[in-house]
Amino acid sequence: MLPNRFPDAGEKPEYNTVDATLWFFEAARAYLAYTGDVEFVRNELYPVFTDIIAWHARGTRYGIKVDSSGQLSSGEQGVQLTWMDAKVGDWVVTPRRGKPVEIQALWYNALCIMEDLAGRFGDEASQKRYRNMATVASWSFNRLFWNEKAGCLFDVTNGAPPDASIRPNQILAVSLAYSMLSPDRAKAVVEKVQEHLLTPFGLRSLASTDPQYRGRYTGGPVERDGAYHQGTVWPWLMGPFITAYIKVNGGSEPSCRQAAEWLAPLKDHLAEGGLGHISEILDGDTPQHPRGCIAQAWSVAEVLRAYIEDVKRVRPQRQAEVSAVPKENGRSEDLSAVGKSLTAI
Repeated sequence: MLPNRFPDAGEKPEYNTVDATLWFFEAARAYLAYTGDVEFVRNELYPVFTDIIAWHARGTRYGIKVDSSGQLSSGEQGVQLTWMDAKVGDWVVTPRRGKPVEIQALWYNALCIMEDLAGRFGDEASQKRYRNMATVASWSFNRLFWNEKAGCLFDVTNGAPPDASIRPNQILAVSLAYSMLSPDRAKAVVEKVQEHLLTPFGLRSLASTDPQYRGRYTGGPVERDGAYHQGTVWPWLMGPFITAYIKVNGGSEPSCRQAAEWLAPLKDHLAEGGLGHISEILDGDTPQHPRGCIAQAWSVAEVLRAYIEDVKRVRPQRQAEVSAVPKENGRSEDLSAVGKSLTAI
């Protein structure tokens, strides 16, 4: 596992996260796509990734283990493991024990990445094993997580009635490089998220129609943490939403224009919270006041990634071509020039 926090004063790292390790696979996939550095991935990362998959299959900290359905289960009483990790004393605000939807999306994505890497590196036995694991995970995911009544995905399943809360976590099941959803289901998820969660500055962490919704991030620590993932808007989620929206619309010109319009309000926001930065969170209710950190790395990073990769469609090229990306009119656009244009948002 990867730690999610390195405390000060030489204390031991904290490993209470189930998703950080799975994001490591996606980071490596993107790194390889942009650099073509196969040797580094093969020599330094692939053996580590192999070990990680093995540990997750047999079980590691906090009950993190592949269950009989092929899904990745996790959770212990009093421990918050997903990115929705607010905790006040012994109160875990959104515990999400069992099988959270975005964890399954990340797990499947990791298995497919490993299948691809094993094929590249001539590891045929492992390639077959990862393919089989991914196939089982995909089949069971669609059986367990599809909410036919709502036309979207459940947020968590854990043996009890599944959690039908409409949250943004399901968008990762569409936006990641490898998806378990059919085109029709993927489109339905995007439409549901757009209808209930999309705001000018990001996605709400919970639909405003939910009884647990909290539209203002104000008050003392208990009140603020109680609202942190219960309706508060997170700008970083605009990244996967934009990716998913353009993906289900086939990368069409109208979808790219619509995505650019959705990103436009963030340009004004750059002068509202922290000058030149994107805030950590905003209120779920209008007017959406900036809250939390005035400058948040993943808010900035995901907006930039979606703007460059999806709206501007500057995608990884072969290693020799990374510095020059073809534009629609046939000219080449240097990535440094693209960087200068980011003030457009």
